[in-house]
Formats: sequence, structure tokens, C-alpha cells
Amino acid sequence: MDFERGNCVAVNGKRMTPAQVMKTLNAIGGKHGIGRVDMVENRYVGMKSRGVYETPGGTILHFAHRQIESLTMDREVMHMRDMLIPRYAELVYYGYWFSPERIALQAFITETQKNVTGTVRLKLYKGNIMVAGRKSPVSLYNPQIATMEASPTDLYNPDDATGFIRLNALRLKGRCPGFRSHCSYEKPR
Repeated sequence: MDFERGNCVAVNGKRMTPAQVMKTLNAIGGKHGIGRVDMVENRYVGMKSRGVYETPGGTILHFAHRQIESLTMDREVMHMRDMLIPRYAELVYYGYWFSPERIALQAFITETQKNVTGTVRLKLYKGNIMVAGRKSPVSLYNPQIATMEASPTDLYNPDDATGFIRLNALRLKGRCPGFRSHCSYEKPR
């Protein structure tokens, strides 16, 4: 699946409209039992209801989208997005598509998707979706930086972690009696 700015634009190398993407993924996913959900919901009016849904295309699209985001989206932006998504979904579910708060959230979501571009390869089998590969021309993953060895680029020095850990633990040392006696950040002699 190919993504551009957060939108799936091709399946199996064939460019498609959003409707064609969903139709194609529904057909492929349905054959593999993807996206079957049995749930009890909390309705807006206060009652619980049971729903059994089949959403193969949506399930595959959501999974693939998250995979490309894992390469291209900054951690803190992703955390913020994850906090806001339940509210966004609730607004849509309750029928507030044209509300000012949904429109404001959409501006944030649109901004987060600017670099969500790349390709995700998946394998489907008996209701499961597995990643076979992912790549992006704007990937934030750099194996030369993400190493616990000495970085050839000098962007990361493993010794930097010691100071970070020490500073991050300061608040814990003050809150936990006996913390100092149980944990030591001194280098072994």
C-alpha cells in the first residue's frame, strides 16, 4: 500500500481513488477474515448496544497507516494525536462533522499527516495482519543514529545516556525514601 500525505493512493502498485482503495481492501481482507468485530457500545443517548461489524478494508487501512506513521511521525506529535483521536472519533460518531471543534481538530490531523508518505507491505492470514516491510523517502529512522554503539556520525554518543538517566531519576530520588540505598548510578569500580 502506498501513502502520500497520510492518504492511501495505491494498492498492489495500482493507483486508486479512496473509494477504490476501500473496495479493493474489503475484497482482499474479507477473504482472510480480517476486521470482524463483536462489541458492546455506549450510545450517545446513554444505553449500551451490541454491534457485530465487518470492516476488512478499514482495519487493513488503519493498520497500514499506523505502520507508515511509525517511520515518519515524531514521537511527541504521535502522542498528541493519540490523545485527540478519541475525541475526534466521538465528534464524528455523534454527528458533529461540521462543528467548529471537529474542524479545528482536523487542522491538527492534516498537519500531522504532511510527511506520512511511503509504502507498507502486508501479509494477511486467518484474521491476522503482519508487516512484511515498510519504507519512506521521509523516514525519521536512521540506523546510524539509532545505535547503542559509537555513532559514525557523532550525532549520538552512548555516554550521553548516563547523564540523561541521572537527570530523569532526580524526581524519583526525592519522592522515594530509601531510593538511594537501593539504587546507585555510580559507575562500578
